[in-house]
Amino acid sequence: MKRRPILFALAFFLVISLVLASCSQSTTTTATTATQVTTSTVMTTTTSAPVSTTTSSTGGPTSTVTTSVSATSTGNWWDNLGTPQYGGHITIASNSNILTFDPILGTTNTSWNFAWQEQPFTDNWTLSPSVFAYNISFRPPDYAAGCLAATWQFSPTDINTFIITLKQNVYFQNIAPVYGRQLTSADVVYSYDRNLGLGDGFTAPAPIWATSPQASIKSVTAIDKYTVSFTWVNTNPESIAENMQQASIVNVIIPSEDVVASNGTNTWHNQSGTGPFILSDWVDSTAMQLTASPTYWGYDERFPQNRLPYISGMTVLIIPNTSTALAAMRVGKIDYMGSNAQFTPTVMAGLQQTNPSINIIKIPAAALDILPKSSVAPFNNINVRIAMQQALNLPLIASTYYQGTANPNPQTLVSYYISGWGWPYDQWPAAQQAEYAYNPTNAKALLAAAGFPNGFSTTLYFDSNNDADLLGIVQSEEAAVGINITLNAMPSATINSFVTTSAWNGLAQRGVGLIGRILAPLRVLPEFIPGNSVNFEGWNDPVYTAIYNNAMSATDITSIKGYVQQACQYVTQQHILISLVTPTGYCLCQPWLVGYNGQNAAFGNLVNTYAARFWINAAVKNAQ
Repeated sequence: MKRRPILFALAFFLVISLVLASCSQSTTTTATTATQVTTSTVMTTTTSAPVSTTTSSTGGPTSTVTTSVSATSTGNWWDNLGTPQYGGHITIASNSNILTFDPILGTTNTSWNFAWQEQPFTDNWTLSPSVFAYNISFRPPDYAAGCLAATWQFSPTDINTFIITLKQNVYFQNIAPVYGRQLTSADVVYSYDRNLGLGDGFTAPAPIWATSPQASIKSVTAIDKYTVSFTWVNTNPESIAENMQQASIVNVIIPSEDVVASNGTNTWHNQSGTGPFILSDWVDSTAMQLTASPTYWGYDERFPQNRLPYISGMTVLIIPNTSTALAAMRVGKIDYMGSNAQFTPTVMAGLQQTNPSINIIKIPAAALDILPKSSVAPFNNINVRIAMQQALNLPLIASTYYQGTANPNPQTLVSYYISGWGWPYDQWPAAQQAEYAYNPTNAKALLAAAGFPNGFSTTLYFDSNNDADLLGIVQSEEAAVGINITLNAMPSATINSFVTTSAWNGLAQRGVGLIGRILAPLRVLPEFIPGNSVNFEGWNDPVYTAIYNNAMSATDITSIKGYVQQACQYVTQQHILISLVTPTGYCLCQPWLVGYNGQNAAFGNLVNTYAARFWINAAVKNAQ
């Protein structure tokens, strides 16, 4: 407890000093990098061999962390990273507060839990970023690797059963209340039972997970001490693999001792897991402190002789104001900032000019869109929705406001970054493209045909972290055809709860849109099904529901992709959302942070098992 005033004081002093130092400039050389995304969708069963570790006389890992590093020239892509270095500390900016620590309570900013709680699966660190960079939320099943899982396969006799064998060298952190005991299948069963109401005294899923893809898990059973069987309601192999292997807080494994110790786990004092970092301090709305676990079981897959993590710890500063956080980046007080809606081309060009040494990493981004409450008037009229689309000059917005860095083509349900799944714009028939083309004259005619010859007025509720200037352009262009929009900025937490109610009417733009998604395709598909937690507009269409049901009951990848493409076509044809452009995303890191290529950028932060595999180049940092 004595550390908390110190942590608060340091965070407060840093934020104040950043404002005073925001005009400071760097004169070091440019080191900008960019990543490339490709995807593969071949269904394979993958295995990962367990990694051995030294054990103590009590059965747990020893408390001695390897302090020497080794790197030899192997002809592998990671040779150009240089020799890993132990020590050093990473400071990260978060623009939103950490609201919950318990996976059963919600998903808002809970990806920090990945620092101390791990999942069965993670990314393949030996795969070259030029093949797949892991910088979108979708992790194709054939690119997943085991974290807690050593091997995995579908049951040869039951298509809806997925079997995982755990690594036997995994131990919880040697802190209260778990004290370094070994991970077993009972922990996996308990974690899923608790989240999904499948047993261990839990009879109903947590509300946040009741409509999640994992809610289709029927049972989780320990076959033996290290083998766990997951039986799903659906028989779709792609869906099962995607949802078992995706990075989701519902998949993290927690020890039951944490829950018992605090009658729940929504307190930072009782947080433990198998992960590489220990949550050592937290001050609400201010900062979080993470320290390296001295007993972490993992080794670097690229340098298998090196025990993880390399860094000694991390500090997460809660800085809601993007300008303040950027000031911290400019003076080297922050090492990393994740993707941010306010990272516009103008802001990034200015940063590159003042601080050319900062790595501005381009990452895929989801398409921007506007959500009409299409279950009620006037938006339940498709002519109104088409008119709103035709009022927008997307090519002009992309070329001027985004300075040519955005893709002007409208998108459908699945992002064009995920090839082979969606319905790319260049495949649309000419008549469909015309419905999305800038045509204010036709937009006015459509409004008149819908009974609004003089237009109408409505309100656009949007996340205050979103780009208000862009929405000002939307407001102006819609006004030109008679649609008068009042802009209403709302805090992230407020708008998330606001649009989940049925009482609102008008337009909405949350922190993320619902088209052009970079999530797993079958995770996106149910978002327009009645009862889904993100079906904010209340879409209820038997045609779409039938396509969804067909997709989920299919058992071969060709049929599954075909139904997803049908869903993409239908969403496009019905104009369920108003499509804007697809901007380029950006995340920032200092030149001394080695090994980061944009991994996990879709989540907006790198706190995960990811951070354990990065290191600080002390010579580069000291030279700044």
